[in-house]
Amino acid sequence: MPEFAGTVHDLSHATPTPGRNFVHELIRDFQTRKEIVDVSSVTRGTADEGGTRWTLVGVPSSVGGHTPGMDLGPAAIREAELARLLRAAGDEVVDGGDVRGFRRRPDPAHLDRQNIQEVARVADETATAVASVLAACRVPLVLGGDCTVTVGVVAGFRRAGHEVALMYVDGGPDLYTPGLIEFGNVDAMGVAHMLALPGSDEALTTIEGSPPLLRPDQIVSYGDALPEESGDLELALLHELGIVRIPARCVHDDPDAPALAIQAIASAGLRFVVHVDVDVLAHYQMPLANMPNPDSEPWGLTIDELVEALRAFTTDDRFAGLVLTEVNPGNAPDVTALDDYVQMIVAGVGRAGRVSSRSGHTPRAPHDDSVR
Repeated sequence: MPEFAGTVHDLSHATPTPGRNFVHELIRDFQTRKEIVDVSSVTRGTADEGGTRWTLVGVPSSVGGHTPGMDLGPAAIREAELARLLRAAGDEVVDGGDVRGFRRRPDPAHLDRQNIQEVARVADETATAVASVLAACRVPLVLGGDCTVTVGVVAGFRRAGHEVALMYVDGGPDLYTPGLIEFGNVDAMGVAHMLALPGSDEALTTIEGSPPLLRPDQIVSYGDALPEESGDLELALLHELGIVRIPARCVHDDPDAPALAIQAIASAGLRFVVHVDVDVLAHYQMPLANMPNPDSEPWGLTIDELVEALRAFTTDDRFAGLVLTEVNPGNAPDVTALDDYVQMIVAGVGRAGRVSSRSGHTPRAPHDDSVR
C-alpha cells in the first residue's frame, strides 16, 4: 500500500483475504488502462469575490439503504437553511432541484443486492444532473440520499468529459459486493461498484461507459473507524487494492492528516470529488447517521476534525465537487441536530470558513467535544 508519512498507513494488522488473487489481476488491468487527463479542462466555478459557485442537486433516495429515511435528507438539509448560510459565508448558491428519488422497500427478488435496478436508475439520473451543473461551469453540491448517490456523481463527471478522483470521507470504505453483506444494502457496495470489483452488478457498473469508473489509485479513504484486527473484509481489500487509507485514529493523532490526504490524491493527477457520509463522525456528536458507528473505540472523527478536513479539501485547487450522504432525519433527537449538521458543513466548505482557515483563525464548529 502506498505510504504517506509512516503513521498514516499502519496496516500491520490487515491480513489479505485468502483466495482473492483477482485483486492483483484487477490492479494490473487498471494500470494498463490508465490515462492522463488535463485537469485544467475542469472549471472550478469560483465566484469573482472568492466564493464557490455552488449548484445544489437533491437526491431524495434511500434506495441503497437497509431502511428508509435517507430519502428525507435533502429536504431536511434545505430546511436547515444550507443555501442561505452558504450565501452568508460568501458563496454563490443556486438550487437545481431534485432528481427522482426512491424510498427504500424490501426487494425479495434480489435479497443480496436489494433494489439494484432502482439504485442504477437513481445513479444514472444523478449523473445527468451533475453533468448539467458542470456544463454551466458550476460546482455540484449533491444532497443525498444514501452513499450510492456518489456513484452517480462520479459518473456525471465522466458524462461531462472529465475523469475525477474521489476523497471518500466515510466511516467505512463501502467495498462489499453482493452476497457479502447480510442486508443486501447496496450503499455498502458503492466503491466496489465504481471499481467494478468481481461480483459487482453490471446494472450499476455500466451506467456510464466501460467500467471501472475509478481505479484504486484514484481513491483516498479518509476517517474510517474499521476494526483494526485481521479478518475484516474491507480492511483486507483496502490493503490488497492499494487504496490509500487514513483512518480516524490517525486523524486524531496527526494534525497534518488532511494535507497528507491531499498529497495522496494529487498523485492521480485529477480533480477530486469529496464524499462525506455523516457516519464518519462519532455518533454521539452528530446523531443523524442512517447506520451509525458504535459510540466506543475505534472512535469516529470529531466535528472539528471533519471541519478542518473539509476546509483543506475544498481550498485545494483540484477540488471539484461535494456529496453529502446518509443523513436520516428520523434519527435526529430534535431539530437542532439538523441545524448543527448544516452549520458544520458551512464551517467546512463556506468561503468564510476557508478564509479563516488560511488566516490561522479556527472557530469551533457547533457542539464539538473531544472523544480522545
